[in-house]
Amino acid sequence: MFCSKCGSILRPKTKAGKQILYCSCGFTKALDKEETSTELKEKVADLKKVEVVEQLDMHPKIKIKCEKCNNNVAFYWTQQTRGADEPETRFFKCTKCNHTWREYA
Repeated sequence: MFCSKCGSILRPKTKAGKQILYCSCGFTKALDKEETSTELKEKVADLKKVEVVEQLDMHPKIKIKCEKCNNNVAFYWTQQTRGADEPETRFFKCTKCNHTWREYA
């Protein structure tokens, strides 16, 4: 469930012996009787599944030697870290030890 004021996720809390949903902006809502703590736990479990998906590294791989563990494969991506008239910076992350380094063009 989401806050009707700011759109943030509402979190469960016990207040005066009753279950409520609250938001950091101050909005509160009484829990409906149909919404049990089991349903809320299932929703939280679904949110945790989304977090795991976000941790997957979707960058392309390249053959390059890691200076830390001598592994020969790393993920890479580019990012504009300086002015628009300067070349972009290429970042590498070792697939074995997760060491990250950069290469300036």
